[in-house]
Amino acid sequence: MVKPVTKAVFPVAGLGTRFLPATKSIPKEIMTLVDRPLIQYAIDEARAAGITDFIFVTSRGKSALEDYFDRAPELEHALEEKNKNKLMEVLESTNMPSGAISYVRQQQAMGLGHAVWCARRLIGDEPFAVLLPDDVIMADEPVLAQMIEAHNEIGGCMMAAMEVEPEAASAYGILDIDNRDGNVVNVKGMVEKPPMGEQPSNMAVIGRYILTPEVLDELHETDAGAGGEIQLTDAIAAQIGKDPGVSGLIFDGERYDCGNKGGFLQATVAFGMARDDLGPDFRDYLRGLDFGK
Repeated sequence: MVKPVTKAVFPVAGLGTRFLPATKSIPKEIMTLVDRPLIQYAIDEARAAGITDFIFVTSRGKSALEDYFDRAPELEHALEEKNKNKLMEVLESTNMPSGAISYVRQQQAMGLGHAVWCARRLIGDEPFAVLLPDDVIMADEPVLAQMIEAHNEIGGCMMAAMEVEPEAASAYGILDIDNRDGNVVNVKGMVEKPPMGEQPSNMAVIGRYILTPEVLDELHETDAGAGGEIQLTDAIAAQIGKDPGVSGLIFDGERYDCGNKGGFLQATVAFGMARDDLGPDFRDYLRGLDFGK
């Protein structure tokens, strides 16, 4: 029987240098996509998938991220006095129950694998999810919920996967696929950022994972590789060929890479247009722009 996935790790220790100067004083994960911070999208996705324990891997300068999920009594009181009930509901959605969020520090920037390893004592001996807040996904059913539904059937390690154009494959981890059953692919190999023309498929890994505790054991034994980083993909690849193995889920949804400025702008437009309160006026504005200039 597959153990339920109730814990999720959010690696948020990065400096966000691609968004300087904004990230000089605020964590990148607090930057707002329309009117919600990036981290809120990730938390909401995890909550909708049944996650109850949220583990943040942070670093120095991330106190605003911690404060965001705390209560704001003065603000709540001010809204209550003015009978701004809708805003009260919005604010309530940002609060987390006491004890639901834990924080651990990644004291050295040694890669995603090292960040996940830092959370090992809080994860224990059970499967867990990893969500990268840079990857924001617009979907009718949250992607992590799609993954957990599939994982309940097959277990093992699972990664969210999407098809990319051949010329874009060198920017991703690419799966070498054994076979496909519906939206689930069995993985027989993984290649991190393969050179142009050498990718084993066009199936790329994006920032959603369900991992077994054996991955943590592998990370514990893994030495730093290129760039002094411990790679998560290496630890996952070590599970290939074992029972129950490694799979990818080709998810339903549109993914936006908010780790770069172009993707962030695209997501802002897409999520703005999708809002009932903003979409109509925003669409009219966009139609009126002269994109030929």
